[in-house]
Amino acid sequence: MKIELLHIAECPSWIEAGHRVTAALREAGYEATELRYRLIRTEEDAAEVPFAGSPTITLNGKDLFPGADPSADLACRVYATPEGLAGLPTIDQIRNAILTHGN
Repeated sequence: MKIELLHIAECPSWIEAGHRVTAALREAGYEATELRYRLIRTEEDAAEVPFAGSPTITLNGKDLFPGADPSADLACRVYATPEGLAGLPTIDQIRNAILTHGN
């Protein structure tokens, strides 16, 4: 399993998103899986990956939360959470997505 967090430097949510992905991996029984970070610096970088705003979490090269439009814009992403719109998904949402889409 390959999990990656795509982010822009200016995004205020990417560090906490990394903590949440790590916690979700542990809760899902994938604590040995390494989370990789990829800094998206340019629109060209964004166009090469399934980037839908920062942070975008990919699993085996696919957006873990499909449905957002891919974007080459270097902007923040908004997620629908049980508490309302937020700059990152909850640990439970990430864990459930990993369990649903993981190997």
